Amino acid sequence: MAADSKAPAPSPRAPWHVAGLRLIGTYALAAAAGYAASLLHIPLPWMLGPLFVCGLLNVSGVPLQAGWHLREIGQVIVGLAIGMRFTPHLLLVSLELLPAMLVATLYIILATFIGALIMRPLARIDATTAFFATAAGGMADMAVVAAARGGDTNAVSIVHALRVTTVVSIVPFMVFAFGEAGNVNTADPAASHDLLLLGLALVIAYLGAQALRPTVIPNPWLLGSLLPSAALGASGLLNVAVPGILIIAAQIMIGVWLSMRFRRDLFVRLPRVAASGLLIGVLLIAAAAVGAEALSLATGLPLTTSFLALAPAAITEMVLTAKAMHADAELVTAFHIVRIAVISSTILIVFRIYRFVLRSHYESGV
Repeated sequence: MAADSKAPAPSPRAPWHVAGLRLIGTYALAAAAGYAASLLHIPLPWMLGPLFVCGLLNVSGVPLQAGWHLREIGQVIVGLAIGMRFTPHLLLVSLELLPAMLVATLYIILATFIGALIMRPLARIDATTAFFATAAGGMADMAVVAAARGGDTNAVSIVHALRVTTVVSIVPFMVFAFGEAGNVNTADPAASHDLLLLGLALVIAYLGAQALRPTVIPNPWLLGSLLPSAALGASGLLNVAVPGILIIAAQIMIGVWLSMRFRRDLFVRLPRVAASGLLIGVLLIAAAAVGAEALSLATGLPLTTSFLALAPAAITEMVLTAKAMHADAELVTAFHIVRIAVISSTILIVFRIYRFVLRSHYESGV
């Protein structure tokens, strides 16, 4: 009873009209930040502009409001845009590169495995938390699995949020500064510009994402929309052009959502974990850069494509960067899909190996 009396009362929700104005103000600010970033020639301006500005304001305590379901809609738009670019030839190329994709995934698993070994003493967290905090899986999925095995979900969440944000913030600058722009034409002259067909394609993509939601596959909103779009595009049944304004809107939606991951209370409560998470994010970027050199030499893929294929971040942001650089966004997508599939199906096996390596830290053994 005493414990109940000490529990903090839930903060009252803002009235609907206040929340509505806050929502409109947040996205107006995000759009302005994106426009300013485009004038400054910042890479991925419509996503990074909102991310930096809204993230800074969020940490500073300014009340912002992200729209319900907008991030998911943004991912559906990106999934449709990429899926429509898949062709039978590209699918054949992806199958030929499958061995390289599997080796690249094993390399990523090794890099995150080493990252966990570094993270544990650096952040002074338990071994289980360190493993799932650095694993190259989705933040929500890794937090759930970590909780089931006694890990700290708050630490897992903040490290994943910082890793994704660090990669999204740094990798586009690296690619634009040191990478070479590709010659992939993002506009398909055969694609239809009919708005009714575009609406039909968006509905199909959205329903595909909804169908994938009950599964254990991470990021169903992107993959679920991409797969039926790729099937339609490759078969020639439906080929529509996604307008640039929709891609800009999708970037703003995703940028605002990412900025909401910057929570001041987490930084205050877990400063050492946050600092360690930033460092691990930078180390994983360096590992991706080294691996990209080897992947490029082994396969003949452009270095930019190889780097984005190995970058330890969410698939949506890396695909958007590839599109902006006229790189092979579809091949980048294929590499990340293989990574997601392999890591999702082997994460617990890798965890057992990790427990064996650190068996002295586990009283119950392997």
